[in-house]
Amino acid sequence: MISRISGFLAAVAMAATLALSSQASFAQAADAASAAPTTEAAPAPAAAAAPKAEENPYGLGHMLSHGDAVSKGVLFLLAIMSMGSWYILITKLWDTQKLSNEAKEVRATFFKKASLADGVKGLKDTGAFRFIAASAIEASEHHEGALTENIDHSSWVTMNVERAVGEVNSRVGSGLGFLATVGSTSPFIGLFGTVWGILQALTAIGVAGQASIDKVAGPVGEALIMTAIGLGVAVPAVLGYNWLVNRNKAVMGQVRAFAADLHGVLMGNRAKR
Repeated sequence: MISRISGFLAAVAMAATLALSSQASFAQAADAASAAPTTEAAPAPAAAAAPKAEENPYGLGHMLSHGDAVSKGVLFLLAIMSMGSWYILITKLWDTQKLSNEAKEVRATFFKKASLADGVKGLKDTGAFRFIAASAIEASEHHEGALTENIDHSSWVTMNVERAVGEVNSRVGSGLGFLATVGSTSPFIGLFGTVWGILQALTAIGVAGQASIDKVAGPVGEALIMTAIGLGVAVPAVLGYNWLVNRNKAVMGQVRAFAADLHGVLMGNRAKR
């Protein structure tokens, strides 16, 4: 539970950082443009001393305050996708690390116990290895019934162990589909927001009949923020997906090795009877 809360808070923080960094980059570009030398006469001292209360037309704040429902909806969707991606990435990294540590502990202690019962007692109650061991032992001790008796004991235990390993693999890999979806769709969602913003800007310019650079740069720069945010959401999702896939393969290899050894121990115990 603590890891889920920490992951959620970290996801919110990363999404906020992404938005602020985008706003800061466009604000710096606007400041650089305003600081460029011009051929116009210098303003009077009194006018230069007057504070500037103009809003930055290139920033995220201007888009939030002046954007339409479509622009705000696209930005909200990208924010949700970003928070979801960071939440899954952080929590899954936490879960795979715990499972890897548990696998090392199990490999070092489980098969050194005097009996399988003692080994199972030493496993975590809610751990994946406890679930696999309990499923295998139950299948080995309860091999009866009109239908299951037609299956030999080794195949029956193998089927139950593989079923338990498959369930663990499904839990470990949950959320990867969301990361893949975000990584493949968020650039296009951001591009849609950019195209929509430019379309609205060109429509407003056509209605006003003014096509000067100061009238075009603001709306177009505001629309391009969507593309930057879309890429900023997609890149961590793609990198996180690939990283988690590799980590899951490694940790599931340890889980399958434990399951195979457990199957051998169960078959050895049966042969001694």
